[in-house]
Amino acid sequence: MQNPHIPITRHPTSIAEFTIRHARPGDSSLVLEFIRHLADYEKLTHEVEATEADLDHLLFGERPYAEVIFGDWEDRPVGFALFFHNVSTFVGRPGLYLEDIFVHPDARGRSFGKAMMAHLARLAEQRRCGRFEWAVLDWNTPSIGFYKGLGARPMDEWTVFRLTGESLSDLATSLHPDPAAD
Repeated sequence: MQNPHIPITRHPTSIAEFTIRHARPGDSSLVLEFIRHLADYEKLTHEVEATEADLDHLLFGERPYAEVIFGDWEDRPVGFALFFHNVSTFVGRPGLYLEDIFVHPDARGRSFGKAMMAHLARLAEQRRCGRFEWAVLDWNTPSIGFYKGLGARPMDEWTVFRLTGESLSDLATSLHPDPAAD
């Protein structure tokens, strides 16, 4: 179901019409397909653990944690972006965080990625976000060049940290091994 407050965005191209739409229930298999394409591009296929059921819960559950847009060209999905809100305490407003964006290689060079980024920037402004942020792998020079071409600047003074698996569990239970103790 299309969110009535977020219109479908149409971007004419010299080849055909490019349409951006928001994911809806039933799209989880398509989202997973794009995640696998992105993981293959990033040589991280071995890290994909997500299932359609996970994505159903993540995107369409009782409390949705993220949103997805698709870029459709010639009646087929050629791109996707998964994003969610974060918060900037310094700005005092929400931010829009782009977790993943991917355009099929055969559809690149037609400004579809830029159209999707512009759509998300408009969405961030509509939602009064103070920031629109994302991370990029340091070896991905084509994407880095693309993002700089949009006017984005790298935040070189920041280092991303991550806890997963056993390290996450160890910290979660470090002071109170019994979760009921909290």
